[in-house]
Order: sequence, then structure tokens, then C-alpha cells
Amino acid sequence: MFPRDLFIMFLHSPFPTVPGISLARLIIVINVFLFLLMIAIGVLAGFGLQPVLSPPTNLLLHMGAQFWPLVLERGEIWRCLSYAFTHGGIIHLGFNMTVLYQVGTLVEGEIGRPRFLTLYTVTALTATLAGYLWHPFTPVVGASGSLFGLIGFAAVFYHRLAIPVAVQRRNLMLQWALFAFLFGLMVGADNAGHLGGALGGVLFGWFMPLRHNSSRFWSVAGTGSAVLLAAAILGLFSSWFFR
Repeated sequence: MFPRDLFIMFLHSPFPTVPGISLARLIIVINVFLFLLMIAIGVLAGFGLQPVLSPPTNLLLHMGAQFWPLVLERGEIWRCLSYAFTHGGIIHLGFNMTVLYQVGTLVEGEIGRPRFLTLYTVTALTATLAGYLWHPFTPVVGASGSLFGLIGFAAVFYHRLAIPVAVQRRNLMLQWALFAFLFGLMVGADNAGHLGGALGGVLFGWFMPLRHNSSRFWSVAGTGSAVLLAAAILGLFSSWFFR
């Protein structure tokens, strides 16, 4: 098989080539790995175990926190996505990964891996854009923008289906949204990012066709999203060695 044939086959079906992998769970693994890496770096930097509960700001920035002055002045554009893999303590990480496991696996099962990864990436971007419009000089970390995007998408998606089971799941998503919002208020989370992510998810859910059929567009979009997320993480790692 020639390279061109392999490329065309990948565009038509890039994600099913690795059967059984849940992207939501893979994202959880990446988040946990980066959190453990942050703790290790914090220990080596002399912070002890402080990063477990409350990482200092400079460590969060080192681990890819979104900070728009660094994006605009130094060109660290990878921060627009790397922030979604960085968390401000084990409680922050634990809550977000619980939501991702509960909501993310449900949404991924409904719409498939390419659409799911596209949704996750797009809402991470709409969340950070909202943060720029509201508080451009505040460092931001966490996957909650994308999580609110998943919740907003699922609420609209199930509302559009308008069948009894879907209505129950829509109501469940609204409960998750309220729970996540209240948790955000308690810990002083980035509610501008939450709103931006939720809005991106709502629009995605409103305009995405309900019919679940294979499409080259979604395959390309999913592949592009995977490339963007991988590039963000590689950009983070490379920034540690090349300034």
C-alpha cells in the first residue's frame, strides 16, 4: 500500500484504527501524568509537597497555564490549549476528572471519537477566548472550560432528540452544570472560561447534525484537533529546553 493510500484511509477513519480506546479516559491519563510531573518538578524546585494542594503561580506557568501576556508578547500560543491539561491542586484535578469520566465518556459514546475530540478542543479555545475578554492578565488552568462545553453540548443535544431517555439525560446535564458552577464559586474558579466553554458547547450541540454518520469532515476535524492538542503538549515540553 502506497503512502498516499494510507493517508486517504487515515482521513476516512483515523480513530477506529485503535479499537477500544476511550479518548475521554486517555485525556484523564494525560492530565494525571502531567499533574504527577508537576509535583515532581515542584519537589525538585524546593516547593516540597505544596503543589499537591496549591501549586505556586510560577510552577503553574511552567506547566503550561494560560497567561495571555506570554501568548501575545512571547508567542507562546501553545498555552491556548496546554492550560486545559494543568490543574491547581489535587482537589481541582479530582473534581474535573470525575466530571470528564462521567460526562465525557457518555458524550463520546453518543457522538463518536472524532466529534468528541473536536468538541473538546473547540470548547477549550472558546473558554480561553472568554477568559481573554474578561481577565487577560490572570493565569488560568484546568479542563473545566471544556467540561462545561461537554455539559452544554449534551444538554442541547439531548434536548433536540426529544425522547424520554434523552430528556432524562438532558436534566442530568443541567444538574451537572449547577453542581460544577457551585463548585467553581467555592474554589474561585474561572467562571468566564466556564461560560465561554458552555457557550461553545451549546452552539456545537445546536448546529451539529443529529444523524450519526461517518463523514470525512469530522474525520479531518478530529484529526486536526488531535494534532493541535499534541502540538500544545509538545510546545510545553519544548519550552523547557528552548527559550
